Amino acid sequence: PLGGGNKCGCCQKTVYFAEEVQCEGRSFHRSCFLCMVCRKNLDSTTVATHENEIYCKACYGKKYGPKGYGYGGGAGTLSMDKGESLGIKPQDTQQHQPTNNPNTSKFAQKLGGSDVCPRCSKAVYAAEKVIGAGNAWHRECFRCAKCGKGLESTTLADKDGEIFCKVMSLPLGKSLIKHFVLV
Repeated sequence: PLGGGNKCGCCQKTVYFAEEVQCEGRSFHRSCFLCMVCRKNLDSTTVATHENEIYCKACYGKKYGPKGYGYGGGAGTLSMDKGESLGIKPQDTQQHQPTNNPNTSKFAQKLGGSDVCPRCSKAVYAAEKVIGAGNAWHRECFRCAKCGKGLESTTLADKDGEIFCKVMSLPLGKSLIKHFVLV
């Protein structure tokens, strides 16, 4: 299609190649590719579909799978569960809406399209990703929070989700920065 990519099967917004997941001929944003019931992240091995709706296999089985003895109810039980405990209502026709939370499934992380930079809160893709202090950062955001010096994963200190160079992480470094600002 002209003007970008396909429309997301969930939110109807444009899906660009770097964030696209395809299922049954439809395109989805990775962050929209969630089970309609439990909101778990999905991938090609965990998705089940029914009439253009996407589910994880567990929720699909509870909603559409066989009922009765020997079908997922446990040994010696007869299940009449229709999924009410999971929020499934037969008359519920509300359209699935994605969360604003990034998709952080291991599957999506391997593809590199769903990490969010702690400094600027924007998506971090594989080509620009630097790992440090347990997070993925943009190269340009991977700088000391106090002095702005570029960092390497081996030359940083982290505190309360923020990263610092070794000098600024020391008590002396904090007093040095105050000195330079005051002079």
